[in-house]
Amino acid sequence: MKELILVDGYNALNAWPSLHSLRKTNFEHARDKFLEILEEYAALRSIQMIVVFDAHLVRGGQERVEKKAHLTVVFTREHETADRFIERWLGRRPLRTHVWVATGDGVEQAMALGKGACRMPIRELYTQVQSSMVEKKQRLPRDLRDIRLDGRIEDSVRQKLEKMRRGG
Repeated sequence: MKELILVDGYNALNAWPSLHSLRKTNFEHARDKFLEILEEYAALRSIQMIVVFDAHLVRGGQERVEKKAHLTVVFTREHETADRFIERWLGRRPLRTHVWVATGDGVEQAMALGKGACRMPIRELYTQVQSSMVEKKQRLPRDLRDIRLDGRIEDSVRQKLEKMRRGG
């Protein structure tokens, strides 16, 4: 059975601890970083993930979908919240798909349960993502020098590059 996680985008982003300070200074960059994190997590777990962002207040906004290998990003249309999109999607979800809905919204969690999906609090998603990243680091070789560029180039070239980097 396929596994899929539907994420209430802004709900999750606003509760994501590691992006708290970035959200304050550059919200769009925080959103992009959040999507990178989720894309890597989905790829590591070999699952599909749909992240839904509210665009219901965008005047004349059309639904926009961006697809990547393991991650689909949806910006809802005008007058449609992420909650409504998720509810609509669950109403026509693919058969043989185990669906989790990641949100901090209790009403949305109850709706997901009523539609046959499982609920996942944002804190649980965050914990799973963090654990996955730790596992990834543990699988990397202990000596990363052999995969880094500076471990494969001659010292004279490395010194010239360092001089250029420092503006000299």
